Amino acid sequence: MVSYAKTNIFYISVGFWLSSVGFWLSLGVESYSGGPNHTLTIYPGGSVTIPCYYDKKYTQQKKSWYSEIDQTHTYTNTTEQNLSVIDHPDQSLFTVTMRNLQNKHNGDYYCVVETREQPSNTIYELYLKIQSAPDVSLMNSSVSGHEGGDISVQCLYSSGYQNKVKQWCRYKDQSCYTVGRTDTSQNSSVQIRDDDGRRSFTVLMTGLRRTDSGWYFCSVGDAMNPVYLTVIEEV
Repeated sequence: MVSYAKTNIFYISVGFWLSSVGFWLSLGVESYSGGPNHTLTIYPGGSVTIPCYYDKKYTQQKKSWYSEIDQTHTYTNTTEQNLSVIDHPDQSLFTVTMRNLQNKHNGDYYCVVETREQPSNTIYELYLKIQSAPDVSLMNSSVSGHEGGDISVQCLYSSGYQNKVKQWCRYKDQSCYTVGRTDTSQNSSVQIRDDDGRRSFTVLMTGLRRTDSGWYFCSVGDAMNPVYLTVIEEV
């Protein structure tokens, strides 16, 4: 078994205002330290793309996707029938796309960067779980909107997660916006509404900027699912 040195990741959630329309809940401030303990839940036969962000100083270093199941590394710029690992050095990330997922794929996975100090330096880890009714799922795995406009994302969750903390997080800086807090701000760009009767929460992002483009994820408790946001330049 490969020994990993875990990189600490910090989560910072920023406060936003309470909307006067509908039942939009305020967002609050929370911070976390240490590596994430995420469970990614996917339908059998489904596919998923996972972003692995790394520090710019690792641009030239060797990177891989490590499976605890068979203890194998798949290095970047590898494309197979059901697995692609592609480096995007201009964005300081590599993406892992897994297709036709089945129960045999349940297990722990790691995004790894090899450095001089640590031959196997974990920058992200998750547990992949294949479920006929995923604990957290999305209506769409990608969304797009125009600069200055808005987008909404609906995140669905199972009945056992109704009382868990719901969040909308950005992978790049690990900033998380949380339902049900009381801290507010007059400069809001993100609002979250939880409709537990339908077992879903909706994220509304307004006043979109080009810099908002990138990878995000919905999380409920420790279960999550990624989504990619594209902000189109206003012509």
